[in-house]
Amino acid sequence: MNLLVKNAKLFYTNKLINCDLLIEDGKFSKIAENIHPQGSKIIDAKFNLVTPGLVDIHVHFREPGQVHKETIETGTKASAHGGFTTVGAMPNVIPVPDDAEKFTKQIELNKKNSVIHTLQYAPVTKDETSDELVDIEQLSKLGAFAFSNDGHGIMNAKSMFDAMERIAAINSHLAAHVEDKNLFNKGVINFGPAATRLGLPGIQQVAETSQLARDLMLAKETGVHYHVCHISTKDGVDLVRMAKDAGIDVTCEVSPHHLLLSEDDILIDDANFKMNPPLRSENDRQALISGLQDGTIDMIATDHAPHAENEKNQGFAKSAFGITGIETSFPLMYSRLVKTGIISLEKLLNLMSTNPSRIFDLNEAGEIKLGQKADFSIINLNDEFEINKNDFISKGSNSPFIGKKVFGSVQQTYCDGQLVYPK
Repeated sequence: MNLLVKNAKLFYTNKLINCDLLIEDGKFSKIAENIHPQGSKIIDAKFNLVTPGLVDIHVHFREPGQVHKETIETGTKASAHGGFTTVGAMPNVIPVPDDAEKFTKQIELNKKNSVIHTLQYAPVTKDETSDELVDIEQLSKLGAFAFSNDGHGIMNAKSMFDAMERIAAINSHLAAHVEDKNLFNKGVINFGPAATRLGLPGIQQVAETSQLARDLMLAKETGVHYHVCHISTKDGVDLVRMAKDAGIDVTCEVSPHHLLLSEDDILIDDANFKMNPPLRSENDRQALISGLQDGTIDMIATDHAPHAENEKNQGFAKSAFGITGIETSFPLMYSRLVKTGIISLEKLLNLMSTNPSRIFDLNEAGEIKLGQKADFSIINLNDEFEINKNDFISKGSNSPFIGKKVFGSVQQTYCDGQLVYPK
């Protein structure tokens, strides 16, 4: 059945326009001030925001191997609840899809259980922790849209250099979790006042920045598209800014929690504030905001990392790293960045849809274009609500934002013209 979205406040060609939007055979077919129904099912958007389906380039869906935390089904339904229609799933599942057989099974599992478009990363090295490279060329042909060892820094410089050369040769993308484990110090929190006050081992910032500096030089030499996952430090932002000025093909993402929280917000030993990289200083947080404003930071990605309750209620020392975030990302970013005047709504939508799609060559995502598959969300920007874990579709409710009031509730999400989230 064809759909006609009436009275849309549509984000189209980088601006907001009031119009109608027609979807035929699962694709956008017409945009005009007033379109007659002609048998189409009518959706009255009531001049709420109609945005391209949001794109999150960094999620963890845990299946196979850790389905008590999340499944592909619950993760993609949670994504739709958050307004997302395209996500990039990291390969740190069990088993790691590091050969043709395992990767093919992962792709099939994604297709079978996803209600949105789930793109799959392949690991860079075997088991994500070794120095042995995977068959990069073969996994790319099987559908890997990019490569990452997320959760682990690649310690061996020669392995990283060789991977970059091979990934560059096939015009793919390398997304790096920058972390030198020798400098990580078995830390559980940022090395700073909160660590001292709580008596916890701290993670030095140089664990991130030293490996980032090395990788940027390797990226310069190889010409690879090098993407920095969840950047968290002022020095990291400065390094990326300098690398861009030098012509290195580098991009980076920031997570909502690093934009909105710092170690100053950690008042007690509450592991809902434990993530990797950790919440840094307020000075670092302000640098991330500046990097977002001046374009050094290219996109917002949630690093959605759900855990079971008993894995997050044991304090910083014993709990797992990570928070759930894909259902709260847009309302948090809209409420704390747009409504406060830090960035415009148009810029936020670019950061959460257009930019990740363009940078990772996702040709049918992130924009509303005539003839393109109809991925979109309808969002009521005026609806204020309290973040409540009982409203989550994700299996994980490990979030420091529970109880916060925000604006911007997703009313409906459509993928390929099909309703995948109805409020």
